[in-house]
Amino acid sequence: MEETKDNKYQELEKRNQAAELGGGPERIAKIHASGRKTARERIKYLLDPETFVELDKLVVHRNQDFGMDKQRIPGDGIVTGYGKIDGRLVYVFAQDFSVFGGSLSRANADKIVKVQELSMKMGAPLIGLNDSGGARIQEGVESLAGYADIFMRNVRASGVVPQISAILGPCAGGAVYSPALTDFIFMTKESSYMFVTGPDVIKTVTHEEVTKEELGGANTHNSKSGVAHFKADDDEQAMMIRELMSFLPSNNMEGPPVKPCTDSAHRTDEKLQTIVPDNPNKAYDIKDIIHSVADDHNFFEVQPHYAKNIAIGFGRLNGKPVGFVANQPAALAGVLDIDGSIKAARFVRFCDAFNIPIITFTDVPGFLPGTGQEFGGIIKHGAKLIYAYAEATVPKINVITRKAYGGAYCVMSSKHLGGDVNYAYPGAEIAVMGPDGAVNILYRKLNDEEKAKAVEDYREKFCTPYKAAGLGYIDEVIYPRHTRLKLIQALEMTENKRESLPPKKHGNLPL
Repeated sequence: MEETKDNKYQELEKRNQAAELGGGPERIAKIHASGRKTARERIKYLLDPETFVELDKLVVHRNQDFGMDKQRIPGDGIVTGYGKIDGRLVYVFAQDFSVFGGSLSRANADKIVKVQELSMKMGAPLIGLNDSGGARIQEGVESLAGYADIFMRNVRASGVVPQISAILGPCAGGAVYSPALTDFIFMTKESSYMFVTGPDVIKTVTHEEVTKEELGGANTHNSKSGVAHFKADDDEQAMMIRELMSFLPSNNMEGPPVKPCTDSAHRTDEKLQTIVPDNPNKAYDIKDIIHSVADDHNFFEVQPHYAKNIAIGFGRLNGKPVGFVANQPAALAGVLDIDGSIKAARFVRFCDAFNIPIITFTDVPGFLPGTGQEFGGIIKHGAKLIYAYAEATVPKINVITRKAYGGAYCVMSSKHLGGDVNYAYPGAEIAVMGPDGAVNILYRKLNDEEKAKAVEDYREKFCTPYKAAGLGYIDEVIYPRHTRLKLIQALEMTENKRESLPPKKHGNLPL
């Protein structure tokens, strides 16, 4: 009897070891040689020590064709389960490239679907560590159906629980669309790729020659396409997912996690008094203001390499997470363009979905002119940012640091789009357009001397915050050094904000 029990335990141990070994030592060595980690190693770096609980460890594929019935490895090329980050529950799946190149089988998809559904049911974030050759060709439409089942749950979970994707190897074809449906994408330099069709197919169809790195590498998607949000040097650095998670709630019914704060709310910064140049055409770095006001000067920037004319990211004020959106005068003079509008709009909508207050710093001369922008649809893309701010019901606090011209004034969390607290620095210029342009339209026939005087008159009358403050569009003109305190006071005042939108199935965002 004892021997029978021992045999059963030995069989369990044997199967567990087979699952943990994946494709075997040789394939694991190849993964290490490429500078990547295995699926299990990645999970270990991501989660708190000894918190990972694996699900479906012994699942195998069900395919009988192409000799696959003789190749069944427990786990089937994906590790799924749950664990903790900073003591909070998260669900995770990690594709194992050592088993069939991490390709997606029907059984494989079922494992992902299981943790997706658990994630929604339990109200906990889902993190996907992607490293896959795509659909498992031997399974045909069953693999494709698996992808579609995953996509469906990505959409259902959107705005319910945070969804985060790390691309840590190849990701091609249908495999790219699940990450694209998630909230944030991390990529690693030189080892991760994302593309719908690879270089070989492109060469055949369009005769273009392009490398994998040029087509879909981390640099491309972080700086050109805007598909990815973060770029890491390697797998270990990609686990800065942990820092991102520290700003996010577990689900849309909770507030974001508050941390003890030792940074005084009354801390002032005299550098802010002179940070905005007197010359309206001189650049400065808006991130210097964000770093100054945030707790411990910490700003976790999102998409730092894409659409640099607008800066977005997370920070804390008095221990409470906030989302920062700011025009960046150091890039394209801080104008709004297609890419910047899309980047900011999606971030505003994410913050609104997960109860994260939005702090906006405005210094914007308008929308970027030109046929490229107009033909590219700046009208509809700019409208996305209007829509996002107007739709958001979380606390919205705005500081106009310098320029707020024309329609761009309206767009950037103005009082008219539901801004709860709107501040301006004393040197802020709030007007339909800059003084030079306005005078050229109003006084076409004046000589140069008369025009110069008219420009000064226009600047004195209209390029100040006091006209807007007199109308109640600006709640308070503040000293720049007091920015941190004023933002914290506004956050405390709006903490219990309740606002309901008209009943509807959903709006029609200008896509």
